[in-house]
Amino acid sequence: MGAYRFHLLPESRLGIIIATMLLVAASLLLTTRASTQVLFDFDAAPIHTSLPVDQTVGGITAHLSATGQGFSIQPANTMGFTPAGFGGLCVYPSSVFAADLVIGFSVAVNDFSIMFAPQELGCDDSALMRVTAYMSGAWQGTATARAPQPGTWPTGTLSYNSPLGFDQVIVHYDQRPLCGDWGPIFMADNMAVTAMATTAVPFTGPAASAIGPNPFRTAMRLRIEPSTVPVSVTVHDAGGRLVRTLARDAVVHIVEWDGRDEDGTAVESGVYFCRVIAKGNVQATRIVLCR
Repeated sequence: MGAYRFHLLPESRLGIIIATMLLVAASLLLTTRASTQVLFDFDAAPIHTSLPVDQTVGGITAHLSATGQGFSIQPANTMGFTPAGFGGLCVYPSSVFAADLVIGFSVAVNDFSIMFAPQELGCDDSALMRVTAYMSGAWQGTATARAPQPGTWPTGTLSYNSPLGFDQVIVHYDQRPLCGDWGPIFMADNMAVTAMATTAVPFTGPAASAIGPNPFRTAMRLRIEPSTVPVSVTVHDAGGRLVRTLARDAVVHIVEWDGRDEDGTAVESGVYFCRVIAKGNVQATRIVLCR
């Protein structure tokens, strides 16, 4: 056999090569995992146009629609003043009646925020605003916020984030202030979202599936599969508020909900979500109660 010769690199060259390799590896890791926040300021939206409206920024398309009499795209200073932090065009209420702002995204996102300004005139407190997130129609979670400095059309930021991702949010006027001069409407501007990384691992943990009629009238049984790890199972209403806890950190195969809340009071007919949490993963199943 021929002789093999091994050439040792000088210590300085070896250090440079190792450092370069580490930098390349870090760059590849960041390229794979990093996501960029995208800002929708609505200034490019068609002025004086009622929702629905589509806006595309940074490769993400946001489909804005509404319930009730809805919203439209208007200058932020339409009433002769501009709420703090607002500017250019914004999402503006089309009437004095309450309406939800519904926003769908062309890709799954894991971070959302939007600036809001509720109708309040010289108030000492402020309305409670709520955002509820959904993934492919399944409830994922909810969050609330109030304007930190009450007054006249005060400004606050409503945010929600989840590593599991979501593709739709509903912004809802949830609770009136205690003051007397208010209305259940709000303006919105400067929406920021972050798309999920393409390498995100899909949810593979336990989930609930209905065993009986859905919709149901008196009781609903749900099968938890797989039933090999401890889970927490809760029921929430369409606004994300907790209605009932069915299991807490327990290994269960079947749970049953009798259509009552924690106090034993029968809840109203409507859409509810059974939420299963296991090892930080969350899955939600839509169930309908019809009395």
